[in-house]
Amino acid sequence: MSVPVVLVSGLHAPARGAVVRRLLREHPGAIAIHHDLRDVTRGKVERVVRAATGVLDIDEVRLAHGCVSCTIREDLVPELLRRAGTASLLIADLWDSVEPRSVAEALDGVPDGAPESAAGAFRLTAVLTALDSVHMPADICRGDLLSDAGKPAAAGDGRYVAEVLARQIEYATGLVVERGLGDDEDVELTVTVLGHLAPVTPTVLPGHALPDVAGPGLCTGELAARVDPATARLPVDRETGEIGTVVWHRLRPLHPGRLYEAVDELVTGSVRSRGRFWLANRHERMLAWDAVAGVISMEDAGPWLAALPEAAWEMVTPARRAAAALDWAPAVGDRVQHLVFTGPDLDRRRIHDLLDSCLLTPEESVAGSDVWAGFDDPFAPLLDRAETKETA
Repeated sequence: MSVPVVLVSGLHAPARGAVVRRLLREHPGAIAIHHDLRDVTRGKVERVVRAATGVLDIDEVRLAHGCVSCTIREDLVPELLRRAGTASLLIADLWDSVEPRSVAEALDGVPDGAPESAAGAFRLTAVLTALDSVHMPADICRGDLLSDAGKPAAAGDGRYVAEVLARQIEYATGLVVERGLGDDEDVELTVTVLGHLAPVTPTVLPGHALPDVAGPGLCTGELAARVDPATARLPVDRETGEIGTVVWHRLRPLHPGRLYEAVDELVTGSVRSRGRFWLANRHERMLAWDAVAGVISMEDAGPWLAALPEAAWEMVTPARRAAAALDWAPAVGDRVQHLVFTGPDLDRRRIHDLLDSCLLTPEESVAGSDVWAGFDDPFAPLLDRAETKETA
């Protein structure tokens, strides 16, 4: 019988620690493993193993390279395997700025170098993100680098506080709100914001029961499909008090020059925005939009299915084909403009009007792709750059 493994992530260490302690208390025989990455840039990590009764082991881990992926591969996975024979539940208490996706996918299947007997040693059953009701609403708006906040996960970590928090929230299978030093209003605001960022993810209020973490194993492919640009479960239009989510959905291609001029206003006017879109001069490529706290990332997410021969469709996942089918239109296939914006006091009409002004005019649309290819493309330095950014 495999041992269940739950990942507990979160920028807010006190909230994360409270969730871990609850899991240890509620599951006799559970063991939690935490890697302190404060000195990871020097290749040194402290591993702490705890049970409900207290600390079982503290050890210093030396890594060949100071990064999260090395910590997972060289120490977390072997430690989970070593403890699987005696624990009723294994808890990976992730360092503040670690994104749970990288850990979940590292645990999927037999780890590199592990014996075949390790294949069924454990199963990932839950990914919980713990959130402090006081700090969460502020941190999701925080455009500081992790290195400036004292939370880097590797040397040269160029990620932002809000960027990591958004990924921790959107990948999780359960969100646990801890009151901390906050009051009911702080909790209410946090829950409201979470309802916009991750509307289908269960949220646990302070004092309420935690989700089941001893059930069947999760499929990391399905977890990835919930957040990847081509298949993401994007929020819908809604307003909750001062917080709103605005959805913009169109079929016509965007003009690269006009969109470039509008990006700053779109990004700074909302707290979080994401989705998929297409530019007229890149009509074969799906582009991913990902912005939080005024910082935007745009990436090439691969070809639209409509740009591929039908025989190649079998090479993509069922989730990808299903998402394409939902977006399919006779004239453009699965090409779509689908962007969502979340923040306080959003001007829905302004967002729609601004983005609509970036679409090709009817005259530009009928000119065809040969003409579109000649458009000046200010996004080229960003989209054509071969980035080798490691996600911690």
